[in-house]
Amino acid sequence: MKLTTETFGQVMVVHTPDELTDDTRTGFLEALAQPIQSGHVQMVLEMDRTDQYDSRGLDALLDLQDQLREQGGHVKISGLGETGKKIFEITRLDKQFDLFDSLIDAVSSFR
Repeated sequence: MKLTTETFGQVMVVHTPDELTDDTRTGFLEALAQPIQSGHVQMVLEMDRTDQYDSRGLDALLDLQDQLREQGGHVKISGLGETGKKIFEITRLDKQFDLFDSLIDAVSSFR
């Protein structure tokens, strides 16, 4: 899976796929393995295009969070649509992640 990324200082912004499901989970995590190994451990997931989720896709977010924390990093999420916000609230992931409406606010929060 090819993910679009941008880097702002030490923060890597990852534009997530349209679907974060069992079908995309492995590719999503594999695409981020190399940047993590290269030291990109401060990440913002820009999820404005992601509109389909399942439990395995949400587990991938928690797995990513664990990987980054093991390396001394952190993941923050921006741009969730209404569906994403509801799913994060129902699953209580809104308590597990720092959520931001704005990408700029999410990136700035690392300072």
